[in-house]
Amino acid sequence: MTAKATSKASMRAWQRMLSGRRLDLLDPSPLDIEIGDIAHGLARVARWNGQTHGAHIFSVAQHTLLVEAVLREHTPRVDTRVRMAALLHDAPEYVIGDMISPFKAVIGGSYKVVEKRLLAAIHVRFGLPASLPIAMERQIKGADMGAAYLEATHLAGFSQAESKRLFGSDPDLPAAMVEDYLTPWSASKAEKRFLARFKTLHA
Repeated sequence: MTAKATSKASMRAWQRMLSGRRLDLLDPSPLDIEIGDIAHGLARVARWNGQTHGAHIFSVAQHTLLVEAVLREHTPRVDTRVRMAALLHDAPEYVIGDMISPFKAVIGGSYKVVEKRLLAAIHVRFGLPASLPIAMERQIKGADMGAAYLEATHLAGFSQAESKRLFGSDPDLPAAMVEDYLTPWSASKAEKRFLARFKTLHA
């Protein structure tokens, strides 16, 4: 084996988690996925590359809770599996971080391949289909865009007109929910609330 081949063979493609799991990014196993690792990681990953107002970052954990809240508010009788999928829709970012859409467009499809593999393993780990039905994906995407509109206008400095053009319409959440979900939480609070919501849905 050449030195170059040896170097490639020994390249590390896994990450050690605080739970002790070693997650292979190229071939992720559902058995190596723990909800505690996901909650801990997502609570420390910043949305909008950190370009948001507030004493704390607006974390991906808080974003996923907002997405699930938008979905719940607009379709109160939606199946619990859809809510769980909404909560976990950005879960791969506990490993690969939150890459903003413009940069995803620059680097092409490689990021998406890794992201899809991770999400499929996460779905299987928690009893969801590896690949979601199109109708379910659309429901979650709609709630995701509604959350993005709120984050853009309340936290990231976008005008309402710009947000409407990029993300669609205001999901029109009750004022108390907007106040709660659009006030950036500490990492500890985001982690605890993510875990609490997961346990409620998973029960």
